[in-house]
Amino acid sequence: MALVRIEARALPDAALDAAAAFHARILPEARRAAGNDMVLLFDPADHTHETWRRAAVEELAREAAPCRVNGVVGGGADGVTSLCEYLHNAPGVTGQVFAVDGNSGKGD
Repeated sequence: MALVRIEARALPDAALDAAAAFHARILPEARRAAGNDMVLLFDPADHTHETWRRAAVEELAREAAPCRVNGVVGGGADGVTSLCEYLHNAPGVTGQVFAVDGNSGKGD
């Protein structure tokens, strides 16, 4: 099964406004991807965004089951690609939000 990447980026800075924009703009796209495993890709944001993002990903995962839904926040392209590859091959992981800092795994 393909892993669909959904860009949940360029959302407002305020958490409540970002949640509203996500539900208006991104949620319909995610629901259209039903039947596929998916990863929602979020831009980095402060801690006030953690709760609404986690709730949205968890509820989409319940709705999409047995397909898997996870979220990835931030990170460089390599980190996001590596995490998406991991998620594609991790059949038991769903409803989670992961943060990628862009530096993980790099030596000194």
